[in-house]
Amino acid sequence: MSRDRVTNLSVANLSYFLAPFFHQLGEGIEVTTILTDTDDAEMNRYLALSVLVVGLATVANLLFPPLLILTTASTLVLLLPLYKSAYHSIRHEKRVKTDLIAALYMSCLLLNGYFVFGAIVSALFFVGMKVAFQVEGRSRQGMSNVFGQQPRFAWRIVDGVEVQVAVAEIQAGDVIVVNAGETIPVDGVIVQGTVSIDQHMLTGEAQPAEKSVGERVLAATLMLSGRAHIAVEKAGAETSAAQIGAILTQTANFRTELEAQGIALADKSALPNLLLSIAAFPLRGFVGSTATLGAGFGFNLRACSMISTLNYLQIAARDTILIKDGRALERLRQVDTFVFDKTGTLTLAQPTVAQIYCCQAGLSEETLLTYAAAAEYRQSHPVAKAILSAAAERNLTLPPIDAASYEVGYGIKVTIENQLIRVGSDRFMAQEGVAIPDSMQRWQAACRQKGRAVILVAADDQLLGALELQATLRPEVETVLADLRQRGLALSIISGDQDEPTRALAHSLGIENYFANTLPENKAHLIEQLQSQGRVVCFIGDGINDAIALKKADVSISLRGATTIATDTAQIVLMDQSLSKLGNLLDLAKNFDKTIQQGFWTTMLPGMIGIAGVFFLHFGIVAVELLFQLGFFTGLGIAMLPLAHEKKQSQAIEASGSIAAA
Repeated sequence: MSRDRVTNLSVANLSYFLAPFFHQLGEGIEVTTILTDTDDAEMNRYLALSVLVVGLATVANLLFPPLLILTTASTLVLLLPLYKSAYHSIRHEKRVKTDLIAALYMSCLLLNGYFVFGAIVSALFFVGMKVAFQVEGRSRQGMSNVFGQQPRFAWRIVDGVEVQVAVAEIQAGDVIVVNAGETIPVDGVIVQGTVSIDQHMLTGEAQPAEKSVGERVLAATLMLSGRAHIAVEKAGAETSAAQIGAILTQTANFRTELEAQGIALADKSALPNLLLSIAAFPLRGFVGSTATLGAGFGFNLRACSMISTLNYLQIAARDTILIKDGRALERLRQVDTFVFDKTGTLTLAQPTVAQIYCCQAGLSEETLLTYAAAAEYRQSHPVAKAILSAAAERNLTLPPIDAASYEVGYGIKVTIENQLIRVGSDRFMAQEGVAIPDSMQRWQAACRQKGRAVILVAADDQLLGALELQATLRPEVETVLADLRQRGLALSIISGDQDEPTRALAHSLGIENYFANTLPENKAHLIEQLQSQGRVVCFIGDGINDAIALKKADVSISLRGATTIATDTAQIVLMDQSLSKLGNLLDLAKNFDKTIQQGFWTTMLPGMIGIAGVFFLHFGIVAVELLFQLGFFTGLGIAMLPLAHEKKQSQAIEASGSIAAA
C-alpha cells in the first residue's frame, strides 16, 4: 500500500469518526458541550484516534521524520471541530472564547515543532474527557440504582396458574405472586397473604412494615418474609420508584450557578488570556507566548462541577431525601428564614383526643366516646380518625348504625339503638336545635384559648358532652427547631387554622412570627413579603394546598410520601414524612458548597500559577501543561471524595451492625 494511500485512509477514517462532531458544530455548538454529551462509543473513538496520533508522532520523531506530515495532518483533522467552533465564536458571536484560545494553543504547539507533545496534549484532553465521562456515567447509574434494581421477571396468575413473564409485560389489573427474598416489581394492593416488607429506601421507615390484605405495596421494595398475591395498580414507568428515578435523572441534568459562573469566567478570561499571550511574546518569546495560551482558566470546571453535583444527589437519595431541583441544594446555603405550614408539617394531620367532658349525670366517658366513634365509623377525615383511634385504645365495642346522613363541614347524624346521635360543632348543634349549657360554653371557650378544637355529642335533642381535640406535634419538631435556631435561622409559621390554635402552637415552640387564617394564595403573598425584606426563604409544606407558596419560595420542601412524588410541587421531598432529616439536608448543602468551592479554586489556580510562572519564573510549555492536567485530575478527585466518604461511612455502619448481630 502506498504512503499517499495510507495518509488518505487515515484522514478519511478520522473524518468518518468525527462526522458527528462536524454535524453538531455546523449548528454552532461548543466542543466542550459536544464532548460531555456524547455516548461512550463516540468517546472511545475520539480517545482511540488521539492515541493513534501519539503513536504516529512518536514513530515519526524517532524513526521516520517524513511521517510528521501524516502526524500533523491527523492532528489537524482531529482538532478540526475545535477550529470550527473557534471560527463560529469569532464569526457569529463576535467574541473571543475558550475554544479560540485552545485552537491557537494547539496551532502554536505545532508551529513550535512540538509534534509529539501536541499529540500527547490532544490525547490527554480526550483521556480527561473519557475519565470524566465514565465517572459521570457511574454516578448517574448509581443514582438510578439507589432504589434497587428491578427484577426482570415476575410470576403472573393466569387462569389460576402461576406463569413467569417479563416484568415489562405486566399491566394494571394483573395479579402477581411475590415470595420472600424477592423485590416487588409493581405498585399494587395485597389481595392474599401477610408479609413483612423492607421499604426504607422509598419511605424512610427504619423497621420492616407488616402488610396484609387490602394494604398497598410499592415497587423496588424487598419482601423479607411471607408470600403475597398483589393486584397491580401501576407497573413499569408509572410506579413510584420509576418516577423517582426519572426525577433524579432530570435533576442531574441541571447546571449549577457556580458551574455556569466558571464557564462564563473562562470565556471572559479568554480575551485577557490572549492579550497576556501577546504580551509574553516580546518578553518570553514564542514558547512563553504559547505556554500562556495553555494556562486554561476554568477549562476543567464544568466536568468536575457536574460530577460533584451528581454525587451529592446520590448521597441525598440514599438518605431518603429526594432533590427534584438541584439548584435548591445550592440555594439552601443562602437561606436565612424557614417558614413552616402548621397542619401536616409541624403537626400531624390527625389530632388526638385530649379530654372527654360529660354534661349528663351518670354518663361515662366510654359511653360518650362510643357514640361519637360509632357515628364517625365510616368517615376518613382526620377528626374521625382521632375519635376512632381513642375508642380503639380503650377497646370499645361499637354498636351497629341504623341510618346516617353526613352534613359536610358541620356534623353527622346517625341512629343508634333508637336514639338520634348528633356529632359535630356548636354551630351544627345550634342548627339542629340542641341547646348548649353555659358550663359547656365556658369549657369550649377555655379549650379554644388553649388552641384546641371541641366536638360536641348529643342524643336526640339533649347534649351529652364533648371531646377536646389537640393537634399532635411531630415528635421530632422540638429537636429540629432547636437545631435550626443554633444555625442562626429565623423561624415562622403560616397556617390556615384559626388564630388561637396557631398562636398556642407558636408560643409552645418559641416561635414569635406566625400567620393564622391564611388562605393558600395569601401564603404565597406572605412569602413574597419576607423576600421583599431581603430574606431568602425556605417554605416547608404538605405539597397540596401549599402549592402556590412552594412555588414562590426560594427553596421548597415537602413531607409528602413516595406515592405522590410525581405530582409534588416541592423542589425537595423528605421521603420519610418526617422533619428529622432537615439537619442532614442542611449539612449536605453546606458540604456541597464547600466541595464546589474547592473544585472551583483547584481548577482555576493552576492556570493563574502557570501564567505567573511564565512571566516571573521562565515556565515553559511543558510546565504549564502539567499544571493544567494537575488541576483537572485534582478537581476530579475532590468531586469524588464525598461519595467515597459516604461509602466508607456506610460500610462502617454495616460492619458494626454485623458485629452486633453476631
